[in-house]
Order: sequence, then structure tokens, then C-alpha cells
Amino acid sequence: MRRLSLVCVFVLLVGSFAGVAPAAATADTQADDCSFPVTMTDATGTEVTIEERPERVTTTNPSAAQTMWEIDGRSQVVGLTQYASYLDGAESRTNVSASFGVNVERVVGTNPDLVIAPNASAGDVAPLRQAGLTVYHLPAATTIEDIRAKTATIGRLTGNCEGASEANAWMDANVDAVRQVTADAEDRPTALYPLGGGYVAANNTFVTSLIELAGAENVAARNHTQYPQLNDEVILKLDPDVLFITENTATIAQMEPYASTTAGETNTTVTVQVRNINQPAPRSVVSFAHNATAQLYPDRYDADSYVPRSAVTPAETKTSEPTPADHTPSTDQSTTDASGPGFTAVGALVALLALVCTQQFRRRRP
Repeated sequence: MRRLSLVCVFVLLVGSFAGVAPAAATADTQADDCSFPVTMTDATGTEVTIEERPERVTTTNPSAAQTMWEIDGRSQVVGLTQYASYLDGAESRTNVSASFGVNVERVVGTNPDLVIAPNASAGDVAPLRQAGLTVYHLPAATTIEDIRAKTATIGRLTGNCEGASEANAWMDANVDAVRQVTADAEDRPTALYPLGGGYVAANNTFVTSLIELAGAENVAARNHTQYPQLNDEVILKLDPDVLFITENTATIAQMEPYASTTAGETNTTVTVQVRNINQPAPRSVVSFAHNATAQLYPDRYDADSYVPRSAVTPAETKTSEPTPADHTPSTDQSTTDASGPGFTAVGALVALLALVCTQQFRRRRP
């Protein structure tokens, strides 16, 4: 167990530096009408020029694939990873996953006009570019605003500006609706999202933004950042009122040290799909926000607060195009291979290690 912990710490240190780039995506003035060619600067500081609307797009992380589906760009996607297999029609696309990250040969084999690589794919960017591919690397998304910007960027790169604008309007409408549910709520519960092995989500993460949106406070965000590994004493001192759990950590509230926290002793948990809490994209935000808020505030939440796509009028978007079909938030909590890491390089690595750590904890239970 000590050896595993040391490995986890090493991976976290490496991951925290991999692909970190604060540069925001910027576009030339020619991008205003969503025409091509377009030149945009990615998170590595590289100017990426796309001469014409890409017909073949490969995504190296599920958040980018989900975004392509939400902005009406699914017909352009020819390659995606295993954790995006839940998307309708994903089975007809090439699975470019490797044991960790993506398989460069498989990506090359999709013959893409553009490869969209979110932050969790930081280590794949250089090899893909060395293979002669056009790659756009997105910065880490840690806030709802980051997701809005990322959606707009993907829309601009792929010629789906109108779809991106509509997806953002739909997301914003639901974010506003959920915030109204808890606007005057007092004594908001403290929460924790354990990944297993002592790892938790803390400050400066997409997870914390979601937890706050649902009307809770991520207690780990007070004095910790990203995805730290905390010892039992620290977790007991944090003493969360509620634990956020997924299909991968369904029994963690009964394990120490969580079992001895207020959340564990009162069996107070919020169950969400791992892909919704891990994948920073519009559908994840909407699904998580409604499902988590409904569980945290059952007396306040009303299902009518959900805003369907059909209710997002053209005036709320930046275009006059008709909106796509509705995507009602899923409440299915079943385990699926599609529910995997997809938020940052650190998060992806931690999620994999957490499964191993959790299994060790289960074997050690009396």
C-alpha cells in the first residue's frame, strides 16, 4: 500500500505539470462569421490554422466528443475514446483509446482533418503533431465559464458556431434555473467527492464548480487544490455532511475514514454518474446540476425547473437557427464502460488509481 501511495503521488506531480497552459483560445477577426480559413491559438501557445471546415474530426477525450454531439457536429466525428461510447452512434466511430490515453496509430488511421485534444490528453499532443496531424489542444476547464468558452472554441474550429451558441444558451438557462432553486438556501451542506485511496477533488477543479452549483460547499476546497491525497486524520477533520458518490465508489461511505464522518454516520450521499461529474461539457453540467440539486434539496427542487432545448428561443442564442432535439438529463446510475475520466490530466490519472486503491480498501475491511 505504501508503494502504491508513492506511485500515486508521483503521478499527480507529473500530471499537474503536463499540459498546463493558461493561454485562452483566441481567434482572428475572420472568425466572426464562422468562415474559413481560421487561425486560433491553443493552450500550448501554438497557432493552429484550419483552411476549410473539417469533415473528419477525431477527439482524444470524451468531453470533446460530448461537445461535438451537443453542437450538432457528430456527423464530422470519425474517432473517439472508449469513455465516449455512451453517445448515440459512437459504436460506428473508431475507438482510438490505448491502455492509457490514445493510440497514435489509431488516431492517424482515422485520417482526421482536425484532432481536438482536451487537457487530459496533454501527453498525446506532441506525438500526434509529430505524426503530421493538425491538433488543437484545449486548456483545462475548471469553471462553467471555461466550459462555455471551450464549447464556443470547438464550435468555431469545426464550423458549428450556431450549434455551440445554442448549446451554451441551453446550458446557461439550466445553470440559472438551478441557482434559483438554492438562491436563498441557508446552512448549505459541506460536501466531499472521494475518488478512493484518500484522493479527493479540491479547489480549482471542474468538480468543485459543479458541487457549488448544486448548492453545497466542497470542504476540501478550503485548504487544498486539484486532487490531493489526504490522510484519514485530515478527512475526519473535514467531516463532510454529504459525500458525492458514483457507480465506481458506491460503497465508499461505509469505508473508513468516510464511515466515521457525519456523512458516513448518517448515510448521506448524492449519487451521480461519473461521466457527468468528470466530463466538462454542456450535457454533463445540465445533468449533474439537476440530479445533484434534486437530491440535496428535495423540498425545494421542482422537475419543472429543467429547461428543455425547445424552450431556448433563438433570441437567447446568437443565431436564428432552430434548436436541436431535447436532451433530458439522465438519472440512470448504472455502471458503464463509458463512465470514465475526462476532465484534466490529473483527474484522469487519479480516477484510474482510485479504482485500484478502492479495491485494496475493500480487501482490508474486517
